[in-house]
Amino acid sequence: MRAVLHTSVGSLTLELLPREAPRHVKSFARLAEAGFYDGLTFHRIVTGFVAQGLCPLGNGWGTGGVHLNDEINAVPFLRGAVGMPSSGPDTAGCQLFVTHVPTPHLDGNYTVFARVVDGGEVLDALDLDHVVTRVELLRP
Repeated sequence: MRAVLHTSVGSLTLELLPREAPRHVKSFARLAEAGFYDGLTFHRIVTGFVAQGLCPLGNGWGTGGVHLNDEINAVPFLRGAVGMPSSGPDTAGCQLFVTHVPTPHLDGNYTVFARVVDGGEVLDALDLDHVVTRVELLRP
């Protein structure tokens, strides 16, 4: 399954990884289908590292009422890896982050649940407060 994050600067197409992170993918898809992510922003941009967003509070502390146990897997954090931020073990919620470069120090510490397969130029263009207008799920 794929998902398209339509943003105010273009679209990112994600390949979701249900075998590696089934609960994370299911939660993300459920929230996307409900329109939860529509209108949320990217609130943290670290140039050359990561773009983080989709926090309902806009500050990195919102969970959207979601609490996921870690699904640490063997998928490495390469450019375009999509993970869920957390504040400790088993505290992931509704947010996501996308890596700009390989970040091996994240491997084994966060759940990778998707990867960018199209829209790398959009990833590079993301900036603070860019809006996700909607998330579209593409089912096979």
